[in-house]
Amino acid sequence: MSQYWNAVVHNLTPYIPGEQPAQLDLIKLNTNENPYPPSAKAISAMQAAIGDRLRLYPDPNGTALKDAIANHTGLKRNQAFIGNSSDEVLAHTFQALLKKDKPLLFPDISYGFYSTYASLYEIDFRKVALNAGFEIDVSDYDQECGAIIIANPNAPTGCALSLKKIETLLKSHPDQVVVVDEAYVDFGAESAVSLINHFNNLLVVQTLSKSRSLAGLRVGFALGHADLIEGLERVKNSFNCYPLDSIALVGAVAAVEDVDYFKQTCAAIVATRNSLTPQLIELGFDVLPSQANFVFMRHPKHDAAELAAALREKSILVRHFRQPRIDQYLRISIGTDEECSTLLKQLTAILSRY
Repeated sequence: MSQYWNAVVHNLTPYIPGEQPAQLDLIKLNTNENPYPPSAKAISAMQAAIGDRLRLYPDPNGTALKDAIANHTGLKRNQAFIGNSSDEVLAHTFQALLKKDKPLLFPDISYGFYSTYASLYEIDFRKVALNAGFEIDVSDYDQECGAIIIANPNAPTGCALSLKKIETLLKSHPDQVVVVDEAYVDFGAESAVSLINHFNNLLVVQTLSKSRSLAGLRVGFALGHADLIEGLERVKNSFNCYPLDSIALVGAVAAVEDVDYFKQTCAAIVATRNSLTPQLIELGFDVLPSQANFVFMRHPKHDAAELAAALREKSILVRHFRQPRIDQYLRISIGTDEECSTLLKQLTAILSRY
């Protein structure tokens, strides 16, 4: 029935999400989910929200959540935008802010949805190659463009830019919107939120999926100058006035406000990552420096796809990307200490067979 598709749909290459298997007895290290449960306060708040009031529409503006985010970041309510996952926030961002007469720039190795959204909204784009160390070099963006979007830390590499380099990028492009996608920033990188009141062209996008263990709730947000936020609101209110349900709104507020638990789980993941990395190197893997809740690695003597398949046979899922430059790399999410210990044990056994 594809005869009924329009030209845009015919030319789309949809984003392929990480596998979500039905099998439960797996060590799932393929989609960067948090290995720890959500805040108990968030669970309690959502349970309390289940009742008669679900017959009513939720707050279309998400005022309580915007206030919680503003309080947490030191910004104002009109500098915060919320959506059904950071993916939806990014989609609105592409449509509202990134379609210009000149091409949009983003890294050649980064979040796959950038290419998908650019194609969906018919945005001209140009990919800028990461350097030999798989890092973003901001000087490579000193070229004519309509806007820029980068992930920091980058995905799937885990490498992060310093705040100083992001500031350099912003100063170099005062007339272009610069979007910094910070899905993984809470695991050791420097957030660009502190720059928002100094640069009107900066939009920062974050999510509750990773550091707050709420991937199943689908809550994301953007922070920036009030004019940028107003542009996003105009698109949202022309698409879906109620992107977040009542249960998600109260759960998200409680999760944002439970700062102690947020810091505790982030610290635990960072500690496990810092312990896992040298042990992987000892096994012969080349591991990129990560400031995310995953590591990106390759073994110079063994094929990445074969290693991923061998791990799957041992009920461990990791992510392998079949794309240029990184087809010999594996991205492995940071699990619990026990899960990572099992990973190391099985990798040792697999490598010994070779």
